[in-house]
Amino acid sequence: MQDVSIIYHYFPDLTEKQKQQFAALFDLYKDWNEKINVISRKDIENLYINHVLHSLGIAKVMAFKPGARVLDVGTGGGFPGIPLAILFPETSFHLVDSIGKKITVVNGVAGSLGLTNVHGEQIRAEQIKAEYDFIVSRAVTRIKEFYQWVHRKTRKQSTHTLDNGILYLKGGDLDEELAELKKLHQIYDLSDYFKEEFFETKKVVFVPL
Repeated sequence: MQDVSIIYHYFPDLTEKQKQQFAALFDLYKDWNEKINVISRKDIENLYINHVLHSLGIAKVMAFKPGARVLDVGTGGGFPGIPLAILFPETSFHLVDSIGKKITVVNGVAGSLGLTNVHGEQIRAEQIKAEYDFIVSRAVTRIKEFYQWVHRKTRKQSTHTLDNGILYLKGGDLDEELAELKKLHQIYDLSDYFKEEFFETKKVVFVPL
């Protein structure tokens, strides 16, 4: 399955509105990508597995509660933030990137989908003053460096099943990076949730803050 049906397969409880929003993503990204390149041209056909479902791997680890605040650092064209914002419409998502053109895409896609819970902003992570329940990202840098950018940006009080912290999508052998981090962490293999070959080495790394 390379179309939106794969999302419906792994997330069978979607509302009609959510189904329509996920279905609209392909044409929206194809259109935006011709103007501003946020996904490699070869990869756009793999949008639903390599980008949307990959982003939703975080949702298999953590179901965000209504009223929660989530920061997506280095969001690029809106991953993982936009798929998560569709899935959790009552959670607030702040999507940031240092490259303004990418945020233009984020806000364009969010606007077309009618996502009122997404705020895209061109800003560096280090400049953000607000506090969040969780900070999500997709392999923007080494985990230790990412930790240094964001470790003071979580709310003190945790209300979810996991403590407030980082949920980081990363692939490959992470032993060296996690040894370098020297912080308590937990690894979730996405191959436990999704059977596609793409997910064989993909993980969510949780680091409580």
